[in-house]
Amino acid sequence: MEAFLVSTAIVGLAEIGDKTQILSLILAARFQRPLPVICGILCATVANHALAGLAGTFFAGLFTGPWMRWILGLSFLSVAIWALFPDRFEAAGTTRGAGAFTTTLVAFFVAEIGDKTQIATIGLAARFAQFYPVVIGTTCGMMLANVPVVFLGDRAAGRLPIRAIRLVAALAFVVLGFLTLLG
Repeated sequence: MEAFLVSTAIVGLAEIGDKTQILSLILAARFQRPLPVICGILCATVANHALAGLAGTFFAGLFTGPWMRWILGLSFLSVAIWALFPDRFEAAGTTRGAGAFTTTLVAFFVAEIGDKTQIATIGLAARFAQFYPVVIGTTCGMMLANVPVVFLGDRAAGRLPIRAIRLVAALAFVVLGFLTLLG
């Protein structure tokens, strides 16, 4: 029970103000369909944190060293570039129905790679050596932090300047990228 509660609290707190919270807001505003977005976040988080939990449980020492800093820094800079451009669904004017879940699933899974919550999941799984309580706890923490953001984004979608949000998100990722690269 301790592994579950600690994992929920740590990841829930770590997620506040994180890049995936910004992504949750953007996806909710874009699709204006909270249920498929929430389901996409849940499925992506379970998959991502299950992989992280396995890594933490079996290969705790593998993800240490300065090379991880470079991977994370470059991934932040890559996401900054990605945040500037609308994806193909927006540009092509595709309907929002089936695309909300799939877009959220893929975008959220990729955004979580190398994220602080994924690294926290690896560390927690290594610390507690308990796969299921850690993965369930970290997933609950993610959902507790992101579900309210999805509902806020859905309600405020008509009033949000998506272009400005993209620019602010890109700037935040550039800052995170450089801070990570500089140590």
